[in-house]
Amino acid sequence: MTAFGADLMARLDAFAGFTEEPGLLTRLFLTPQHRAAADWLMELMGKAGMSARLDPAGTVVGRYEGTVPGAPALLIGSHIDTVRNAGRYDGNLGVLAAVAAVAELDRRGERLPFAIEVLGFGDEEGVRFPVTLTGSRAVAGRFDRVALETRDRDGVRMADALRAFGGDPEAITTAARKPGEALAFLEVHIEQGPVLEAEGLPVGIVTAINGATRFAVRLRGMAGHAGTVPMALRRDALAAAAEMTLAAERVAAASDAGLVATVGRIEAKPGAVNVIPGEAAFTLDVRAPEDTVRRDACAAILADFEAIATRRSVELAVETTHDAAAAPCSPGIRRQIEAAVIRAGVRPLSLPSGAGHDAMAFAGVLPMGMLFVRCAGGISHNPAESITAEDADLSVQILLDIIRHFEHETPTP
Repeated sequence: MTAFGADLMARLDAFAGFTEEPGLLTRLFLTPQHRAAADWLMELMGKAGMSARLDPAGTVVGRYEGTVPGAPALLIGSHIDTVRNAGRYDGNLGVLAAVAAVAELDRRGERLPFAIEVLGFGDEEGVRFPVTLTGSRAVAGRFDRVALETRDRDGVRMADALRAFGGDPEAITTAARKPGEALAFLEVHIEQGPVLEAEGLPVGIVTAINGATRFAVRLRGMAGHAGTVPMALRRDALAAAAEMTLAAERVAAASDAGLVATVGRIEAKPGAVNVIPGEAAFTLDVRAPEDTVRRDACAAILADFEAIATRRSVELAVETTHDAAAAPCSPGIRRQIEAAVIRAGVRPLSLPSGAGHDAMAFAGVLPMGMLFVRCAGGISHNPAESITAEDADLSVQILLDIIRHFEHETPTP
């Protein structure tokens, strides 16, 4: 193991000290702790040979010039905001690994035919305000100014919080890279799943970030006495919801296209031990790396729900609460990541991302790709989130190799 891993782990530990809750890692978008972390990151970027600044959307931008000043840039980054009581590697690993790679280039005096910009985005998690990907959408030119009017749970408007942070809500559109200014976007991120660990592999190549559809499902049957209503005459809303849950699981399990379906929350009323539930409500989350697979699965699942509701004599109401398209990684970038993984002596494994990432914002705007890093047990959004120094070291080595061999094949994904 070279010094990359040890140094990177130490910096990740130090970075976790910027938190709103002592003993826990909570760093929400546009808070004083986020700003302190941004200042620390800018100082670190300066030591790595970069010029550093804060863009109007609150993203930390570190630029390492190429052989010709002002050349188009390869964008590399992730996010530095967290969920509440977070792990210390989600997002932060990708930013600090990129800084470590640039620091090594600077140490060796290496300049490339292109610039490198390391980006530390805010608001990937969407915890403080009811929006997500604020920083990355702004850089990609996809920011919706309506988001500036959203408020946090204390009633603080995003525009006001951004201004207090040091950003500029009026100039946020200037954060977008103009045509020809950026070549591609790369993101290093922990997998947040168990596949790499199960395969015994330290890294993987992301094929696509799954599209996702979410539903709120409500059922109305008839409440009744648990002891007096015969089974054949019941209109049990919770039993119908249970059968629907299994139907969704069955459709997803039958697919070999990376489809997943999850009922994450369920409730029943009136909620008494001796009363047949007359009402039930649950959520359904369906994801897949291909939109056609996801849409076909949603149609099949909802058809099963209709049949179950009819057979059980319960009323069914379904509302779509979220629908996001899949973000396929660019074939050219995937090939370059895979080549670097092979050169590192690692068996290449391609896999989709079931979670959303900043890279999504660049799909269709710039060629983009992701390198996943193994995390223990697939645990994330949890203080138990864990990676090894050896895997952290390898992620920097592979990122350096990608940078050194980077080829700008085409401006479209």
